[in-house]
Amino acid sequence: MEKNKRSTEYGNESISSLKGPDRVRLRPSVIFGSDGLEGCQQSVLEILSNSIDEAREGYGNVIEVTRFKDKSIMVKDYGRGVPVEYNPKEGRYNWELVYCELYAGGKYNTNEGENYEFSLGLNGLGACATQYSSEYMDVTVYRDGYEYNLHFEKGYNIGGLIKRKSNYEHTGTIQKWKPDREVFTDIDIPLSFFQETLKKQAVINPGIKFILYDEESGQTFEYLYENGIVDYVKEIDQGKGFTEVKYFETFTKGRDREDKPEYKVKIQIAFCFNNEINLLEYYHNSSFLEYGGAPDKAVKSAFVHVIDKAARARGKYNKDESKITFADIQDSLILVTSSFSTITSYENQTKKAITNKFIQEAMTEFLKEQLEIYFIENKIESDRIIDQVLLNKRSRESAEKTRLNIRKKLNASVDITNRVKKFVDCRTKDVSKRELYIVEGDSALGACKLGRDAEFQAIMPVRGKILNCLKAGYETIFKSEIIVDLLKVLGCGVEIKSKHNKELNTFDIESFRWSKVIICTDADVDGFQIRTLILAMLFRLVPTLIREGKVYIAETPLFEINTKDKTYFAYTEKEKNEIISKIKGKYTIQRSKGLGENQPEMMWETTMNPKTRRLIKVVPEDFEETQKMFDILLGDNLQGRKEYIERYGHLYLDMIDVS
Repeated sequence: MEKNKRSTEYGNESISSLKGPDRVRLRPSVIFGSDGLEGCQQSVLEILSNSIDEAREGYGNVIEVTRFKDKSIMVKDYGRGVPVEYNPKEGRYNWELVYCELYAGGKYNTNEGENYEFSLGLNGLGACATQYSSEYMDVTVYRDGYEYNLHFEKGYNIGGLIKRKSNYEHTGTIQKWKPDREVFTDIDIPLSFFQETLKKQAVINPGIKFILYDEESGQTFEYLYENGIVDYVKEIDQGKGFTEVKYFETFTKGRDREDKPEYKVKIQIAFCFNNEINLLEYYHNSSFLEYGGAPDKAVKSAFVHVIDKAARARGKYNKDESKITFADIQDSLILVTSSFSTITSYENQTKKAITNKFIQEAMTEFLKEQLEIYFIENKIESDRIIDQVLLNKRSRESAEKTRLNIRKKLNASVDITNRVKKFVDCRTKDVSKRELYIVEGDSALGACKLGRDAEFQAIMPVRGKILNCLKAGYETIFKSEIIVDLLKVLGCGVEIKSKHNKELNTFDIESFRWSKVIICTDADVDGFQIRTLILAMLFRLVPTLIREGKVYIAETPLFEINTKDKTYFAYTEKEKNEIISKIKGKYTIQRSKGLGENQPEMMWETTMNPKTRRLIKVVPEDFEETQKMFDILLGDNLQGRKEYIERYGHLYLDMIDVS
């Protein structure tokens, strides 16, 4: 008992700390934000950042990155070369400080202008942390007339510093390493990460060329933007914007608080307005700020302030209209900012957001001032911007109103029998068996109701030709009682696809109440048109049902052939001729009646009996081609429709009753 008690004591000997590589290897997420693939990717950025800092200071304008098949990585730069010799001030070799010591490096005094004015690599954490988290790392440095080599394994140096005279062409540093699976759960960094990262760095560092070699695919990629963010915004815009690309730049000094040190800030902003493409990207000290922080707040505040103020001054608002939001501006905005500062407050080591109060204030005031000048000097262009932003706002408000209206209308209770006119439900609640027949007219409803199997077949009549959903707006569509009723019966909500409703869909395939939706119309021109309009409605409002193979067309017979002993049904002219050729005695032929005139037994046999009916599954193999055909036949493409009829109209002449 005494022994047990002693083992649980908490005394002076109980406190321990992680030593050397274990500080990173056992806790990678503390440094890299994750012990998974994201953390592994961050470790690459730490090495790359150091090369970028060198190049931006004017030492080397090419950075080469190699992605090897075995998941190892190499970064080569043409900078001054990492200092590795003995440091008398610290009493240690510089290579130890850089690769074996956290929080040591040449980036602490950037505010005093030492070594790097604006630094992306953070205070010597990067090279050491990445080395510690690697299976191995090899470093080659060219400087001071020598070639220096270092080799590390699992955080420990093997063999010390190897130094020899060298007649190299360029100074620089080559670092090759393999992330360790013992540290990261996943080291398989995709090619796309390197492509996106190097492209972003090229955008934000004008004139620096990034070359990516991918051993796996054998491909080489180059990224270079001579004019930085201006060239990038032009590339994104594709010449489709309705304003020119504007560029603002300023340099200032300030402090986050009175008792805090003053620091330098450089701000660059490029933007244009475009109705087809929108983009917001923020960078600080070359680091892509996924979550923005200070620049994001500054941009939103300045744009809303200036555009709202101009809209009011120019009488653009309607009476009692609500104020614009940044979402209304963002819908038509391509904007990239790049800022640099000698002191930076990141939210964490992964640098995805900055929190500097002064940077936010300086950028807000500068952008407000520049935008106001731009709006005054460019009256026609700024009017265009205001009009578009207000149009976005009104579209958004209308879309929200429509969405709420849809939710209200489609929020039917489970028992929809009494909520939808003339809908006839089936008995089973087993969704895998339930079938919904959408039939043409009340008379067909009667025949199908009597001819069906009430256990699993439900009937929904469509009264006349429904609205063409490919030409109508959402507001008009949801005023149509029959369409709303059909959607209620389907039960799965609606897929709204518009600029302002991408995230506001009510569609949920799990709420779909049927195994099959079967469109059943007469085999004549009117029937075909109703069928097409129903398909168009499903295609516009619930296309997933078509993609998932839930929609069918019931083939109805064209001819009824009667003999003394038997009745035959033919679905095509060819079938009719084949049946007639086999009949020995007398027979009569009549064009099949409309569904409403059929006997229940005939409806069951030809259209509803799973053993004898013929169903066509609607599965557009090429969804884009289907969309194109719908646009030609039912949409606003009048010229396309005219050309299609001229070319193919003769093929459909036999469907027209000329008697």
